[in-house]
Amino acid sequence: MKLCRFKRPLPAQVSRTEPEIATGLLTEDEQSVLDLTVAGFPSLGALLDRDDLLPRLRELRASGSVLTSFPLTGLELVAPVERQEVWAAGVTYLRSKSARMEESDFGATAYDRVYDAPRPEIFFKSLAEKVAGPGGLVGIRSDAKWNVPEPELALVLNCHAQVVGFTVGNDMSSRDIEGENLLYLPQAKVYRNSCAIGPFVTVGVTEADVRTWTISIGIERGGAEVFRGETPVSKIKRGFDELAGWLARSQEFPYGAVLLTGTGVVPPNEFTLAAGDVVRIRISGVGELVNTVAVV
Repeated sequence: MKLCRFKRPLPAQVSRTEPEIATGLLTEDEQSVLDLTVAGFPSLGALLDRDDLLPRLRELRASGSVLTSFPLTGLELVAPVERQEVWAAGVTYLRSKSARMEESDFGATAYDRVYDAPRPEIFFKSLAEKVAGPGGLVGIRSDAKWNVPEPELALVLNCHAQVVGFTVGNDMSSRDIEGENLLYLPQAKVYRNSCAIGPFVTVGVTEADVRTWTISIGIERGGAEVFRGETPVSKIKRGFDELAGWLARSQEFPYGAVLLTGTGVVPPNEFTLAAGDVVRIRISGVGELVNTVAVV
């Protein structure tokens, strides 16, 4: 089952200019979205915290005729993040380890060591209000020359740091800044429009199910595709509960969290993003996240 957040269309007679954000559940045919707000679930985070999440969603879908529904086509989806912090794990694929070592002028062996170490690399990525959603802008820094998207599976955690869902993430990165000095990692990773998440949160699937999925990315420039790549989720080295467990050590997440799990698709070294590029990231069990690139 897939959950989302969307802008509820305004009736013609309503003078309000800003539509309300609603929590939605896709119908079984994925053609429409059921408005769960009227069923008492205005918050996606609160819904994901429920112990009876899956039975309740099945009940709501079965009684869909009593809920307001909107056609998915033309509906404006927003990032499925409310007050959750967004974090990221790095060097979880062999390919990402190689890429980080290639870009680094200092301490390249640090990436080699962390790939095999018991403790993973985990870093803060974004506050919820800074996350771009479907159709939003993702940024490349004005002081960077080598910028790439990083298509990633994102784990959705509830307030107990349990993995309850999965979504698509884009961990935008300035490879030249990160490669110049390991201490510049926060500047390479955390800046305005550096993170996008969406369009849906898939729930009710196991890690074994998710590891059969595929992550793919396409980048378009001037209407032509300039890069395409894909990787199976099965190549993520670390277990999902393992990553969530490390994130939760000496931490608390009263509103839940989102944890990006690293990238296994890296464009060639001569490639860098440009303003106006369109980035399309698809995860087979979730959907497609589309964003346009802007200089920030």
